[in-house]
Amino acid sequence: MPVPLNVAPVRRSHVRLGAVCVGFLTLQSSAFAQQPPPASVPSAPAAAQATPVPGPKPPVFNRANQVMPAWLRVRGEFRERVEGFDGGGFVEDRRDLYYLSRIRLNATVTPSRRISFQVQAQDARVAQKTVGPTGAPFKAPFDLRMAFADVGDAKSPIAVRAGRQELAFGEQRLIGHVSWVNAARTFDAVKVTLRQPTFSVDVFGASVVRILDGAFDTSGNGNRLAGAYATTQRLVPLGTVEPYLFWRRDVNLPTETRTIGNLGQTTTGIRMAGRMPARLDYGIEVVVQRGSLGSDDVSAWAGHWQLRETLPGTASVRLTSEYNHASGDADPTDGVRGTFDHLYPTPHDKYGLANQIGWKNIHHARAGVEFTPFKGFPVTTNYHSWWVAEKRDGVYTALGAPLARVPAGAAGRHVGQELDAQVTRAITPQLQFAAGYAHIFTGAFLKEATPGASYSYPYVMATYVFLAER
Repeated sequence: MPVPLNVAPVRRSHVRLGAVCVGFLTLQSSAFAQQPPPASVPSAPAAAQATPVPGPKPPVFNRANQVMPAWLRVRGEFRERVEGFDGGGFVEDRRDLYYLSRIRLNATVTPSRRISFQVQAQDARVAQKTVGPTGAPFKAPFDLRMAFADVGDAKSPIAVRAGRQELAFGEQRLIGHVSWVNAARTFDAVKVTLRQPTFSVDVFGASVVRILDGAFDTSGNGNRLAGAYATTQRLVPLGTVEPYLFWRRDVNLPTETRTIGNLGQTTTGIRMAGRMPARLDYGIEVVVQRGSLGSDDVSAWAGHWQLRETLPGTASVRLTSEYNHASGDADPTDGVRGTFDHLYPTPHDKYGLANQIGWKNIHHARAGVEFTPFKGFPVTTNYHSWWVAEKRDGVYTALGAPLARVPAGAAGRHVGQELDAQVTRAITPQLQFAAGYAHIFTGAFLKEATPGASYSYPYVMATYVFLAER
């Protein structure tokens, strides 16, 4: 059962969390400097290029797949994260510190080279959370998270995946699995992949799965998502071009006149990413939305522009500059919905590590540095600054929930600034460690719409993979 925390112990707990993090990192940087990163968890490019050095042998139970028939493979993952906040809702002394535990068990059956079946069971729990909700996305009691069949393989000209599955396209700014949260997202879907030498395209129809406490998770309830996502590397030298079209339907949503209507909305966009001279990488995504919700028209758009540079003479220091924009609603009573709908994204750390700001009604500037002070020990630091696109619209969280608004229109546009830092470390081939801290300094908009206190977010996380081959 969660144990209530009073204010003073939580403050000390935050200090202890930071002290444990610093002490642990200092210990691991010397004790495990020769360990290779785990194959199952991607690390920074510099770490991935490091020469592997044999590490300790895995426990015997990690060798289960070596004694099973070749057509059956199993995998398990346990993740534990301690996180908290200070200044929840930008209210002074509103704090919490809690534990997020998640276990996943996978089984894959492959009776032939082009036919396979996969199931994943998941149980996610939260403990000692005393402020705010404790259901999804913090809690997802034991349930069947995925169950799908594949016909075709990665080289087949036509492949089909049908059943409960993850959907992820591009950088997952619009559709993704949002695996950072405890109760990660899945869809009941059918996806057909068509491959040619010059391009590939995914065509799908889906309904997002709702996580239910005490009942089997179900999809439907009026929500529908369909689309096509294409990829080609032939149009731009050293780059990829990804045009797409998504259609979303939902029912019983409020209009601007407070009546109830159904949503029919198309999202059309294109993403481009690749390499340029002078050790530069780029990423661009532009999206336009049109449609209707009852008597309201939908007219919104968004854009993402990023430039990254690897410093000369090193592969372990990279500089990032980025700008993101998403339109807002200039007049909430004119029958035109201008707030961009970011659909079903994986937004973690895209607009700030604290996940307080999302891709809706926002101007967002970011500058960052990625470096590796020790082998296999990548560190990422970022600066963020946000402004609302429309003063009469609000600020939204990373998952799209309303966070703050000034109904009559705010006097200032500046939402605030964030500084954050993260580190990751592969302790063994099965064990990955990560930690981070973010602090938001509120701007004029938040000080007018909320009490205006600053917001802090620390976390420490460990992920252990078991029942898997090395």
